[in-house]
Amino acid sequence: MKRYPTSKSEDQELCFLHPSMRKEQPIYPGLGNFGKIPRTLTLDLTRSKEEIQFQKEEGAGQERGVDMLTKLQFSLSVTLLFACGFLYQFTLKPSCLICYLPSYKSQQGLEALLSRGRSIVFLETSERMAPTPLVCCAVESAAKVYPEQPVLLLMKGLNNSMQLPPNSTSPALSLLSAIDNVFLFPLDMKSLFEDTPLFSWYTRINSSTERFWLHISSDASRLAFIWKYGGVYMDTDVISIRPIPEDNFLAAQKSQFSSNGVFGFLPHHPFLWECMENFVENYNPRIWGHQGPELMTRLLRVWCKLRDFQEVSDLKCLNFSFLHPQRFYPISFRAWRRYYEVWDTEPSFNDSYALHLWNHMNQEGKAVVRGSNTLVENLYRKHCPKTYKDLLQGPEGSVTREQSPGKRQAEEMVQGGEGPYGLALLHFCR
Repeated sequence: MKRYPTSKSEDQELCFLHPSMRKEQPIYPGLGNFGKIPRTLTLDLTRSKEEIQFQKEEGAGQERGVDMLTKLQFSLSVTLLFACGFLYQFTLKPSCLICYLPSYKSQQGLEALLSRGRSIVFLETSERMAPTPLVCCAVESAAKVYPEQPVLLLMKGLNNSMQLPPNSTSPALSLLSAIDNVFLFPLDMKSLFEDTPLFSWYTRINSSTERFWLHISSDASRLAFIWKYGGVYMDTDVISIRPIPEDNFLAAQKSQFSSNGVFGFLPHHPFLWECMENFVENYNPRIWGHQGPELMTRLLRVWCKLRDFQEVSDLKCLNFSFLHPQRFYPISFRAWRRYYEVWDTEPSFNDSYALHLWNHMNQEGKAVVRGSNTLVENLYRKHCPKTYKDLLQGPEGSVTREQSPGKRQAEEMVQGGEGPYGLALLHFCR
């Protein structure tokens, strides 16, 4: 053994395992200066540089291992924290089937969704927050037929924070919100009507004095939405069965008469702008349908030279199509009960894109019953299987039809009507 005085550089190299030894430190507590070592080290000169380098590498490896273990522990802790938070929120209110929209949906704004392509749009202009099975079937069937396109249900009763009411226990909302391409949004009419001819009308109207306000506001909202954003509008009693191949179209309810229960256009189409102008200029709230199918038909006759349909062929009118009644109305309003009957041979509907179920005609409250083998039950089973499985009941607990607010007044206008406006559908009737 030899006493070896250390220099500054040597001290840095040889004392890396004990940096605290660069100052005099007590080795044996209580011995005072006798228990300290001087700034000289007693080293075994037989230790090779290779041994020292090995110890350096071994120490560095241990430090890396400790770092990796620390990061892993942190990741596991964060994951466990989120899992506990989710379970707590899920169990906090067991009676609430859906208290919030899924976060990945609520973070997607309306503008971002609409930029993904042509959307399918449904509107609810009342305050109701419990869609009926028919509404649910209409939305689900559209999501099934158009899996790559956003399907929107805009609801007046939904607030702007995207949060459903605390007492919302609607199985239909729970079902719809779980479908990947279905999105629920608030319906803010004032914002929707901005930058359209409808804004001045809406800001001065007294809705409380309007007899058919739910239907009139619905007629206005669909025009504004499709003009602004484009897409396909559908009433909530329309079951989709195959894709519509047209971008710009109106649907014939019968020869030379247009429905406004289904229509589609690209954004800012001039036909819809003229419809909104005519809506305001010829506003007559006392006549049911005057701002709805009658409006569409008035403008259609201005734009097109209408003629009767030949076989099952559509009519072309400038840059949009007027689709044959078979496309959406293969069963006429007079025969609406046929949907609730058992058929020996069910129709194929090969010429149809969707089926309007004429729900406003169902004053008898006919229900869709599981196991009845009626045409409408089979349509549910095929085109909206989730609704069929989760919302339909058997004969002992049949789901009965709900009546829309303000609907009875509208029915007085159409019952027994033989004119084209008496045949027009009542929007958002369940």
